[in-house]
Amino acid sequence: MRIRLIQGLAVLATGLLAGAFGYGAANLVPTFNAVPLDMRLSFHAELMKMNGITMQVAMAVSTLSSLTLATLTRGRARLISGTAGLLTLASFLITRLGNVPINGRIKEWALTSAPVNHAEILRRWELFNNLRTLTALIAFALLITLSLRPVAGAPPGASGPTSGGNS
Repeated sequence: MRIRLIQGLAVLATGLLAGAFGYGAANLVPTFNAVPLDMRLSFHAELMKMNGITMQVAMAVSTLSSLTLATLTRGRARLISGTAGLLTLASFLITRLGNVPINGRIKEWALTSAPVNHAEILRRWELFNNLRTLTALIAFALLITLSLRPVAGAPPGASGPTSGGNS
């Protein structure tokens, strides 16, 4: 039962993470690029204030629950959940080392003005955004795949990670 709860938490948190990043990549970024620069900078700076807490919590819960699931399972289930955990950790590192420093610049630009090379810096932010979206999406797909696997010794139609009796 414990494994199923941790697995459910991992799927939920990673799905929320992938969904939030996916929404941003599919909807927010094209909108950012369609509006005047001063509007983009102001909105981007305000959005990051809200995202700072919620996205970090989603990344932390995704990573910790996936890695916890890896410690509670074995075999292929351990490999899949461990890989998902490492991918969500990669999303966190890409965010902290790539997007967050640029977000700090954007916040300054919203109060002053953007530098001449702002387009290149914003393209780099979008590259980091696409990378973290991809890592979160792959992690989510792995956890879904794990959820759809049959449980060892379970009746036909049951699914979930092979737990080795730790449930």
